[in-house]
Amino acid sequence: MKEFFLKLNPVANKKWLHLAAGIMWSAVGIMLVSFAASWLKIEKWPVLVLLLLGGAVLGVVIYLFGFSKLAVKNIKRINAYVNERICFFAFQKWTTYPLIAFMISLGIYLRKYSSLPKPVLSIMYLGLGFSLFASSLHYYRQLVPLKVEK
Repeated sequence: MKEFFLKLNPVANKKWLHLAAGIMWSAVGIMLVSFAASWLKIEKWPVLVLLLLGGAVLGVVIYLFGFSKLAVKNIKRINAYVNERICFFAFQKWTTYPLIAFMISLGIYLRKYSSLPKPVLSIMYLGLGFSLFASSLHYYRQLVPLKVEK
């Protein structure tokens, strides 16, 4: 029975895990920024600039103190696996999947039911989106070997 379940386990090379994580983080980042952009279309210049600036500042903070560190930690974890081929879904730590489900649920709730005005919500979406996209670049960097000059 165990062999049957092992055959169902989707395995992939570590490089594919880096690519999958990078694509996932990039795609979610782009999606969040696109939500925010659609909400900001109706804003006039002075308010628009402040909202964009707020989102950019939040994005830098989240990148520096959150997602960038998490991406590096995930990369080290993936690279530390002894086997070259591991479960495809291991591009994220198993314990983070419930957190991801919670974040998706919270995002849907905030978009659909929150009393927060969409322009205010756009600051958070811009910050999260920018920082996710910027952090995804760490994963792509794993796909290109560094040339060290001697």
